[in-house]
Amino acid sequence: MAQPPIQFDRATGVLEGANAWERVAAFALLAGTKVSSTFSYRGYNRCANLLRKALPPRDIAIRLNADAIFAFPYGDGYWSKLLDRSFHYENEIELLFRGCVDIDYVMVDCGANYGYWSVLASSAPFGAHRVIAIEPSSENFAKLAGNARLNGDRFAILNCAIGEASGTAWLSGTKHEAFSIAGDASAGGEQVQVVSLDSLLEQGQLPAGGKSIVKLDVEGVEIEAIRGGQRLLQGDVMILCEEHGSDSNHTVSRFILTQTALKLYVYDPASGRFETIESFAILDRIKVASNVGYNVFGTASRFWDERINSLNADAARRVQ
Repeated sequence: MAQPPIQFDRATGVLEGANAWERVAAFALLAGTKVSSTFSYRGYNRCANLLRKALPPRDIAIRLNADAIFAFPYGDGYWSKLLDRSFHYENEIELLFRGCVDIDYVMVDCGANYGYWSVLASSAPFGAHRVIAIEPSSENFAKLAGNARLNGDRFAILNCAIGEASGTAWLSGTKHEAFSIAGDASAGGEQVQVVSLDSLLEQGQLPAGGKSIVKLDVEGVEIEAIRGGQRLLQGDVMILCEEHGSDSNHTVSRFILTQTALKLYVYDPASGRFETIESFAILDRIKVASNVGYNVFGTASRFWDERINSLNADAARRVQ
């Protein structure tokens, strides 16, 4: 019988339910996060996953806020950085979501993994938004479903991939955070269903004419996903796409700017603002770590454009 999960509260730093060895591991994971943060966390995932092999299989449930619990296997190299209370996962997305608490929107979490953003966006401090979490991996989907249950099944979950058109594809990869349908059957893996963003609109899973935020963390098929959402993207929609730090050509942003009508923004830590991408020089400057993903924000909606301007005005006032 599986042991109950270890509990960790990010607000208080209290760790409960861990034995002595698991507490030592928590200290090591925290220290590793602090040290590796000075060089973009290079090597952290590998070291944490090695440590995990010495731990008994067990989950840790992290309280992200008063209305959000997120569980994952204890020692997981990708998510254990959350033990560092000063660590903010994809800080630019958190800034956007916190600045949109008052908006009635649906969040579509494509490539949801274990559901971190689905848990947060559906929580009361983030506005208790309706969320559709989409994850193709059967292994990840089981963890996603578990996190939905931990949070009262308040967000919908779909076990499929997002692509240009409905059909099937082969999902492969060695890291749960990097499974992709960009390969083919020769890469092994599992066969998964594929749906398009527009099909979600056509099937009524997204309200026609409503506001939505679509997070596309789909590991190499962002362009195909955008092509499959041409009707959806004409409305009050903002898409969040990951730009890989190792991609000096800025492939996703280049496609959006040259092949779509979307206006594109990127969060600039230097200014604390969401800056308009008018040339790729700003991405050359911001994308400093090859092992890190950088999110860009695209919209053809006047509503979302005005909200970005409002967030930038708030940032300017905070600096004064």
